[in-house]
Amino acid sequence: ASGAPQPDLTDPDAVARLWEEGLFAERVALLDAVRAQDPPAALALLATTWPAERAEDRLMFLDSLRSGLGGADEPFLEQALSDRSRNVRATAAELLSALPESALAGRMAARALSCVHPDRTGAVAAIAVEAPHECDADMQRDGVMAVPPTGRGERSWWLGQLVEATPLGVWEERFGGRPADEIVALPVADDWADELHTAWCRAAVRQRNPRWSRALLGRPSEPVASGPGTASIAERSKLLAILDEGERASWVAEFIAAHGLSEAFQLLGVCTVPWAGPLGRAVVDALDIARDGGSYPWSFSGVMGLAERCLDPAEADRLEVLTAAQDEQEDASPGAGGYWSEAFQRLVSTLRLRAAMEAELMA
Repeated sequence: ASGAPQPDLTDPDAVARLWEEGLFAERVALLDAVRAQDPPAALALLATTWPAERAEDRLMFLDSLRSGLGGADEPFLEQALSDRSRNVRATAAELLSALPESALAGRMAARALSCVHPDRTGAVAAIAVEAPHECDADMQRDGVMAVPPTGRGERSWWLGQLVEATPLGVWEERFGGRPADEIVALPVADDWADELHTAWCRAAVRQRNPRWSRALLGRPSEPVASGPGTASIAERSKLLAILDEGERASWVAEFIAAHGLSEAFQLLGVCTVPWAGPLGRAVVDALDIARDGGSYPWSFSGVMGLAERCLDPAEADRLEVLTAAQDEQEDASPGAGGYWSEAFQRLVSTLRLRAAMEAELMA
């Protein structure tokens, strides 16, 4: 972090000296380096000075434990739940909730299970929700924020935090062994579906769970607002980032083929560059359809800019046909055809420039 040379990490005296005497940035870099090589040693190093560190420094050092996080970190993090700093307590709780076997995860699961359970009052399977009525001291120690943001109800705020911190496997057991996609598709009583699904989305991202991410994304061809999981493009982007790059690109390509480009910008931003063939073709086809729709290309300037940077340069020849000016359609915006031709020419030129630069670098 500081650019300063690191000591020989196999020399415990040099490591201890830099840890005790170094500048803050040097100490952060040292802790990160030790953590990457030997997580238990980094934890032991941090423990030697933890009580004497400033609150803002404790927060930064604690964040270093994200790398290589494991069960051996639990006792230290459990102690940090009683830290004087609210931010340190919150970070410790977040890290503990990422450990499915931790005592905190178990406590949060017990609370969440008392709020969310199978609804046995109807003829069809459903989910019943009874949000918490209070946020007691034990909940707050475990990282539940008592005061909601402006515009949020207290009970829904508390419920979301409990569900987010609960290991996702708990729900499969609670709902009779149903897989994630079946659980997400169950109707939720009393208009709690959005709150519950949003919390499950955050849990899937925090726990990096592909199975639940897939379930909450739903099928890409489904209408955005009526899928079984989340309709939020921001949440979908985070869920997509959990999937492997091939599945991610395939999902976004199918989404664009079904819904066009109007809501695709954030989704494209999480896809690996250069875009896989099917994804690149889906974007180009959607741009071609948008041109035929008679709108101006600057309505899609964000996607066009991404295409210049992210399309495979080998696509340039296939795009050449789109650079030709077309006759104006009666219902098209004035001059739109010419503007689209210029936009595609710029895209092709950029792709060819990238191809030439790559060839030069490979030479």
